[in-house]
Amino acid sequence: MTTDRPALAPFDASTLAGAVRLPQLGVIRVVGEDAASFLHGQLTQDFSLMGLSQARLAAFCSAKGRMLASFVGIKRSHQEIWLVCAQDVLAPTLKRLSMFVLRAKAKLSDASGEIALYGLVGDGQGWPASTWAKTDQGEVSLVRLPDAQGRARALWLAPAGVVPDLPALDASLWQWLDVHSGVATVSAPVVEAFVPQMLNYESVDGVNFKKGCYPGQEVVARSQFRGTLKRRAYLAHGEAPMAVGDNVFHASDAEQPTGTVVAVAAHPVAGCDAIVSMQISSADGGRLTVGAADGTTLTLLPLPYPLRDDI
Repeated sequence: MTTDRPALAPFDASTLAGAVRLPQLGVIRVVGEDAASFLHGQLTQDFSLMGLSQARLAAFCSAKGRMLASFVGIKRSHQEIWLVCAQDVLAPTLKRLSMFVLRAKAKLSDASGEIALYGLVGDGQGWPASTWAKTDQGEVSLVRLPDAQGRARALWLAPAGVVPDLPALDASLWQWLDVHSGVATVSAPVVEAFVPQMLNYESVDGVNFKKGCYPGQEVVARSQFRGTLKRRAYLAHGEAPMAVGDNVFHASDAEQPTGTVVAVAAHPVAGCDAIVSMQISSADGGRLTVGAADGTTLTLLPLPYPLRDDI
């Protein structure tokens, strides 16, 4: 795999700190005595055993195992769960999830207007110690997200109108760090494009292979255990702008795309960094371009985590 980065002016991320509001995200609230068991039967992660000091990364899949949405889920209480997802997929996801409630004692609603969402960057002091851990401080919940570029990150949730007592961080820097975490959030341009492993969700604690049934489970399990997975997520850098949903091409085939841009952010110095999901065979060498076969060259970068083979 080519991982040599193009020469760029240096950027020191070691001092990045602050908070940024995240309007691109929204919250689905699930309330009721069956809230956890209902979500347990719909999502790729175990919500029945999730404690109040934990969070879950999870996917909601179609019957074909394709991701309709991704969430960071927390329990605010034993009967109330918040699901944080991309705002542009929230409404259709809420509608589809609600169709499956049936007799379960659970009520779903869009709570985006009632809950403030901020991303925090810093040294991690006083935050949950491990990734996907949660602490509650009164009405505020804090979820430790995967680190990026050596900086600790957290998701901050509180009643609307409450703001974290931290200096403002530029939104573009948060987006850049989010890309470099290697954990992609499913947004509207890529709905139903991937099974979870195509975004490395099994390697970032987004899939539990020991839990019970959920929509698409057979496809997800087959992709994992029968060697049928042909795509993975990679970090990449390009010198020109790109957008989520853009096609990625390999030099061996000018007509058929080998992958798709899933998340993108401007590099603080020049160009763009992205998460791309593409055929594993294309990562072994040969020119990669975005947008067209003669488009901007992409250079692959190292992932910040190992890919798990043994689940």
